[in-house]
Amino acid sequence: MMPRLPSRPTTAAIADIFARLDYSTLGPVYCYEGGDEFWQAKRQPCERLGKRIARALAEHLAPHGRSLYVGAGVAELPPLLMEALDLQREVEPYNLRRTEVAAINRACQSLPVRFRSLDAAKAKGRFDHLWMVSVLNDPERFPHLAPLSYGTADPVTFDPRQFERQRRIVRSIVDRVMPKLRLPGLVTTSTEEVVWIADWCHRKSIPYRVEREQFPTALVGDPVCFMRIGAAATNTRGRGTR
Repeated sequence: MMPRLPSRPTTAAIADIFARLDYSTLGPVYCYEGGDEFWQAKRQPCERLGKRIARALAEHLAPHGRSLYVGAGVAELPPLLMEALDLQREVEPYNLRRTEVAAINRACQSLPVRFRSLDAAKAKGRFDHLWMVSVLNDPERFPHLAPLSYGTADPVTFDPRQFERQRRIVRSIVDRVMPKLRLPGLVTTSTEEVVWIADWCHRKSIPYRVEREQFPTALVGDPVCFMRIGAAATNTRGRGTR
């Protein structure tokens, strides 16, 4: 029987990293103002809920595989460390926010986790797990697309031209990253982003299955879920449903 993960040494490493992070540097990355108050409120929930997601993820992954993390940040540290330390998996986290990447890498100097300030589409090789959470529905990057995802679009101010442009960008991200997933494989994503992964699967005639269990997150609020992609999956959701 597989031991409960994250293990005690990994849990201690997660706590140590969260204690060593430079929150004064990270504050402006996540908030235009009030970054100190943000992390005072979010630090412990981020660590606690991150370990819960890591525990669930451990049940879906085999040791010694490879995981590609798209847009990974502080919230992804618990699952990343669980994979690297407990499952001896190769993890490649990508994040275009250079300030956050530098702050996390300083805190992780003694650990086998190194963030890369590059486009995840530049990752080499294939992966059996793809993590993409709150990337495709980022309200700051996609202000005309995200409101539709959350059901808050204003019919008076909605700009269909801007929406169409942002939809093309999101589809381009999915089209460049999803081929890096070796099939059958696992995708970890938010419930709001499932539709984009499902759309790619439909366009490629690839079966998928969305696992029922969902896990809360501390920073963005969107629940996280797992998707099985490939021949071993059974498509249990229709096009465009959640």
